Amino acid sequence: MNHEEQKVEQMEGLEDHVEQPDVDSELTQEQARIAELEAQLEAATAAAADERDRAVRAVAEMENLRRRAAQDVEKAHKFALEKFASELLPVLDNLERAIELADKENDALKPMIEGVELTLKSMVSSVAKFGLTPIDPAGQPFDPNAHQAMSMVPNAEVAPNTVIAVMQKGYDLNGRVIRPAMVMVAKSVD
Repeated sequence: MNHEEQKVEQMEGLEDHVEQPDVDSELTQEQARIAELEAQLEAATAAAADERDRAVRAVAEMENLRRRAAQDVEKAHKFALEKFASELLPVLDNLERAIELADKENDALKPMIEGVELTLKSMVSSVAKFGLTPIDPAGQPFDPNAHQAMSMVPNAEVAPNTVIAVMQKGYDLNGRVIRPAMVMVAKSVD
């Protein structure tokens, strides 16, 4: 090998050494850029998942609000008549008392008694259309949610805690007690 060939080989060797750092440098820069992009992608994915979670929660919250509002409207419609119905209860009681205390043997009073009975029947059917129903628990077990015990009487003929007399009917409006029945309850004989 002559001197020129050696120089060419040395130059090529130098070029290899010179180019190698540039290739490594480019690879390192590309790897850093890839790592940076991957980090950005992870951050964007996490942000998207967070936003999706927030959107799902917002939709669920809106659905809950809509459902609650519908329930509130339903309750308002269902129980709007509660105060009015409570005011009608004494009228129903008085009509029942008038029929109960009337002299049914007196022929002169029979047309009036029939009129009061028809009025009571009409009124009871009218208020029943709006969900007002009587609570008349005679012979049933005492229920503190729907009955108000006025007295307890020893009675061996019926089971203890059985309603033996109703002093005043109770009423409920669409399943909600607006006036408990006033009752006499049996207790065991000592």
